[in-house]
Amino acid sequence: MRTSVWISSVVAMVWACSGAANAQEARTIYLQGGTGEHNAYAATVGVTLPWAPSWSWGLGSGVVRGQWDAYVSNWSSRPEDAARRNTVWLGVGPSVRWRGDGGKSPWFVEAGTGVSFANRYYRSGTDQFGSRYSFASHIGVGRNFGAQGEHELSLRVQHSSNAGLKEPNPGENFLLLRYAHAF
Repeated sequence: MRTSVWISSVVAMVWACSGAANAQEARTIYLQGGTGEHNAYAATVGVTLPWAPSWSWGLGSGVVRGQWDAYVSNWSSRPEDAARRNTVWLGVGPSVRWRGDGGKSPWFVEAGTGVSFANRYYRSGTDQFGSRYSFASHIGVGRNFGAQGEHELSLRVQHSSNAGLKEPNPGENFLLLRYAHAF
């Protein structure tokens, strides 16, 4: 599948979904970048789409809310004794976010998972993923800011692998910084 088709699919998902009650629960568009363990870099553009605006779950002094995350990502890696190689991933998955202070805190913690598909087999160092499908799980911490909380910064740790469905399954771990803007 061509990258332009993937990007068009993500954009169409944004317009098909309704808005949320406030900036902390709103749809966002984001840019994300970071580095991986095996001389890899990731650059991502994506959208988050809240689950039903009224869906929430009280947990301790805070509130948990869910969102969908859809993205296109480029992983740049340098296989052993070769030029840098780009692999494009299209992914989607759910994540949950906890905010303290009854859900009003600008700070949050987040965890999620998802599935992605690559335009080619991903190679890094001497290792190659055994399939073009991958599962990505993450944990992160972040904060909203701005007059209406419309800006967001988060730091995330992400692990991607094919969950042992096909060997080899070396996996890749990334440290990622994300900037999101509510719309």
